[in-house]
Amino acid sequence: MRWMRAAGRALLVGAVVLAGYAGFGVRADAGAASGSRGPLTLVTAGDLTDYLSPLLDDWNDGHPGERVTLVELPDSADETRAQMISELRSGRDRFDVLNIDVAWTSEFAAAGWISPLERDRFPLDAFLRPVVDTATFDGRLYAVPYVTNAGLLYYRKDVLDREGEQPPRTWAELVRQARTIAPKYGLDGYAGQFLPYEGLTVNVTEAVHSAGGSILRDDGARVTVDSDAARAGLRFLADGVRNGWISREALGYKEEESRQAFQDGRLLFLRNWPYVYADAGASGSKVAGRFGAVPLPGPDGPGTSVLGGSNLAVSSHARHPASAADLISYLTSERVQRKVLTEGSLPPVRAALYEDPELIRAYPYLPTLRESVLSAVPRPKSPRYDQVSLAVQAVAQDVMALRQTPEQATARLARELGPLSRKG
Repeated sequence: MRWMRAAGRALLVGAVVLAGYAGFGVRADAGAASGSRGPLTLVTAGDLTDYLSPLLDDWNDGHPGERVTLVELPDSADETRAQMISELRSGRDRFDVLNIDVAWTSEFAAAGWISPLERDRFPLDAFLRPVVDTATFDGRLYAVPYVTNAGLLYYRKDVLDREGEQPPRTWAELVRQARTIAPKYGLDGYAGQFLPYEGLTVNVTEAVHSAGGSILRDDGARVTVDSDAARAGLRFLADGVRNGWISREALGYKEEESRQAFQDGRLLFLRNWPYVYADAGASGSKVAGRFGAVPLPGPDGPGTSVLGGSNLAVSSHARHPASAADLISYLTSERVQRKVLTEGSLPPVRAALYEDPELIRAYPYLPTLRESVLSAVPRPKSPRYDQVSLAVQAVAQDVMALRQTPEQATARLARELGPLSRKG
């Protein structure tokens, strides 16, 4: 996913000496002995922006005894996950701090690959409330939120203004505008990320939760998808294809294909992440100055987004867990989190930054994004999340291709997820 490929952007420049921290935040029985300090390895997806290295140079200048070496894995999220798991399963101590997708936290924690952290060690009350939940498993903190993300509905403001319309707040309004207004301007109505990959899991989870349903219970112990609400969420997407306001072409979209379609002026509405705002508003974009963004709609009002982003975790085989915890504190400090936004163009986890007047002037979508994050939910929590996601993708693909009804799909998904639930 785009946020993962850009994760290096959010590891920003800035020198600060982190001396005198009390407590190290890592359990004494995990990895090296608590209090151990020394060189570190930070592993992340590929840094395509080339300023992660200068950040670490600054850290290293201030911490000559705790120098950080960067390990960049492929910029594909799936390949990054596979290589991290391979290394962690080996029991080697190559990695100390891991920058992981929020959806991987439960899996990595259940497998014993990352260490529990002391809650009091990190200022979690200063973070946006829902992001902390992505870093927990079985009631314990296993990571610290670093970058967050929530879906937004992008819309052609110039088109809606010409029609005397406001952006939709409900599914019914979205459907009406996508069906009646978009064709008048030669536009497709609506698109998300509908290719069978992680983006489809996100879009389906958002539709199901917006309708009041869920896929798994919060602790992952019970399958809850065979419900009227889940069927309503799937029906919303299937009806879009059946009735033409979701084009067949959109069934092949990931983040970048859908962004490009909107930026090229081919879509009335797009569900995507906040990074699209800067790209669509840049010089050369056909919709620059002609679009807006609002929270995702739902059946009766604002809908529910899935939380994206990444968390920072300490490997259970970390050589120097005390230094690792200090590095995480640095990367999640308010000073660095401000630069996550201003230099990395990624959504920070510190709540106060979303109410900063100077930042709002520079990034006018911040209040909308804050609203979306505060009402967002994590993806289904499961030690077998990769298998859960694959099952959701396969079933959703058949529903959107109109090969299965929502009723058939929820029953099938309940059967397939049963063995994957924590008590299944």
